[in-house]
Amino acid sequence: MTLFGIGEPALRLAFFAAIFLTLAMLELLHPRLERPELMRALKARRWFTNLSVLLLSSLILRLIFPAAATGVALFAAAHGYGLLPMLGMPPLIGGILAFVILDFAIWLEHVLFHKVPLFWRIHRVHHADTGLDLTTALRFHPLEIMISVLWKSAVILAIGAPPESVLVFEIVLNGAAMFNHANLKLPGRIDGLLRRLIVTPDMHAIHHSTEPDETDSNYGFNLSIWDQLFSTYRGRSQHPPDAMGIGLAQYRNPLPYRLFWSLFLPFQKLK
Repeated sequence: MTLFGIGEPALRLAFFAAIFLTLAMLELLHPRLERPELMRALKARRWFTNLSVLLLSSLILRLIFPAAATGVALFAAAHGYGLLPMLGMPPLIGGILAFVILDFAIWLEHVLFHKVPLFWRIHRVHHADTGLDLTTALRFHPLEIMISVLWKSAVILAIGAPPESVLVFEIVLNGAAMFNHANLKLPGRIDGLLRRLIVTPDMHAIHHSTEPDETDSNYGFNLSIWDQLFSTYRGRSQHPPDAMGIGLAQYRNPLPYRLFWSLFLPFQKLK
């Protein structure tokens, strides 16, 4: 599939690289939190592990499911599958609706990954990171990535999401996740305005708190409206930003920075 004459893999890689480099620079210039000495010393290990998890997940996904979500959308479009084509929805309206529906589907998936014990075993790899920056957004176990792709594919087939809309959604979701995980300080007024529609770093940081009641909030990755509609929105932590624990209380140590420990965490007992 191409968009603006550029193939999907190249387009996604270009957007990923541009967003990653921009946010990495902004994190250096305007960090939300200054890292203590230990965290700075471990940053290289964190980045190695988090980026390695991303690379492994991407390779496994391409091997097992090379078409990914956009391929499923192309298949649905070629066969006229899905609710939107059945309703004769105009392409632009259908694309916008598909984007919003997919965003809700990802929000719901995230809630289920917290609520269902089997899924939580896998998702806790993401939450075990005791630091929080744009690489945390890339720290998803390969099993979680596969489950997520299957879920998105089912939704895409059911609604008949246009391929262009799916590609845009995938790019936006990836960029939004890196943005709201970033160690990035926004002026309070701008943060307050943005979080009426999208998830901001301050908002999502609460979701990564070591406090269970705070982790059980702010599930959005892109649009913030779902947390507001379903009463899972939390405006601020009970702790000031520099005193809020990040990660899982039982793993507040350097273990999450080890690649093989992180990959085998889903097979360890729940604590």
